[in-house]
Amino acid sequence: MAARPKTLTAAVIPIAVGTCFAHGVVKIHWGIAAFALLVLLCIQIGMNITNDALDIKKGADTRERVGPVRITQRGLLNGHLSHQQVLGIGFFFFFLALLFGMPLIAEGGIPVLVVLLVGISFGYLYTGGPFPLAYTGLADLFVLIFYGWIGVAISYYLQAGKIDAIIFLAGTQVGLLATIMLAINNLRDRTQDAKASKKTLAVRFGDNFARIEITFLILTPFMLNLLWLLYAKTLLAILPFIAFPMALKLVIGLWNKNSLPNYNQLFGFGSLLTFSFGFLLCLGVILS
Repeated sequence: MAARPKTLTAAVIPIAVGTCFAHGVVKIHWGIAAFALLVLLCIQIGMNITNDALDIKKGADTRERVGPVRITQRGLLNGHLSHQQVLGIGFFFFFLALLFGMPLIAEGGIPVLVVLLVGISFGYLYTGGPFPLAYTGLADLFVLIFYGWIGVAISYYLQAGKIDAIIFLAGTQVGLLATIMLAINNLRDRTQDAKASKKTLAVRFGDNFARIEITFLILTPFMLNLLWLLYAKTLLAILPFIAFPMALKLVIGLWNKNSLPNYNQLFGFGSLLTFSFGFLLCLGVILS
């Protein structure tokens, strides 16, 4: 429950997309790809678990939350788990990320070491530290950069030994999609977050801004996909549009004024859209 499996598509897709873009440029080293995936999964899980532990301490997770129950919240209420114990589990996953990252450092050198240490540090600083990203409205930007540009670029670099400018287009698409889940969470939890002084973008600018942001995050990757035509990648430009009906359904559900949106269901759709678009992007690259 604390690992939040639905969020893990944000870790899987950047590695898959970066690796697939290296396909055809070099022979893929699947062992390196596997370790890269393990590293990003461990950082994501570590971040989720430390968030679980620290949000209740900061007052963001209470009985009033409408999202899924957090294990620290449940543990404290039932007397089984302390937030220190849950935090320790989060740190263990950060340690695993460092351990799994050793083969990647051996392959890619100092740049990979720097990215790994920065990723682990910000995994904690997402909720921890004196200026946590999730409490200052910077989390959306962090997800775009780390799970988009950096995640895709570093997985490509580990295979090809270089960075091509074209990778940042794919990284932008992936990063925008990964941010959808965070933005839906922030919209859902806006009232409780405001009470805890968790100044997400939804808290700072209100519900309508949050809905506009989420709509932008959903639709922009599809518009950007047309740019692949400039690189003569027609199939790559077309295939991800198979997921467009899912995107429209998510937007309609988000703006439906006739009933209260089921944000947990919308979150699941956001996760599925991220996976589907990413998978189709990979398929388009391989078949192009």
